Amino acid sequence: MKRRGTPEADLQRAVVTALRFALPKGAIIHHCANEVTEAGPRGAKRQAILVGMGIHPGFADLIILCDGKVLFLELKSPKGRLSPAQEAFRDAVLAQGFGWALVRSLDDALGGLADHGFTTRVASPSGRVAP
Repeated sequence: MKRRGTPEADLQRAVVTALRFALPKGAIIHHCANEVTEAGPRGAKRQAILVGMGIHPGFADLIILCDGKVLFLELKSPKGRLSPAQEAFRDAVLAQGFGWALVRSLDDALGGLADHGFTTRVASPSGRVAP
């Protein structure tokens, strides 16, 4: 189902569906709800509770765990930009030796898997070769 005004959510649903098919059966694909979208004092209180429970600013939209590898995927619409917190998260993840990829399409998601050495049940997009 495609909803109006939610291009990143639509992309995320499509990517998760594709990754469930492409990755081996034991792979873990996880989304961490990292923010409360409710406005006002009630939303601010809920966000403060989540921060106290360990929410990390800029955390990626999806985490993939498979065959001893970890890959963080940040999903953006075609014109979407990373926030400063997302850039800092990306830099911290890469500095620790984990994989991180910016995803604007299904090809980006599958290419990110190939770029970081993940074995899949589908061919990687043209022009992308696993290391």
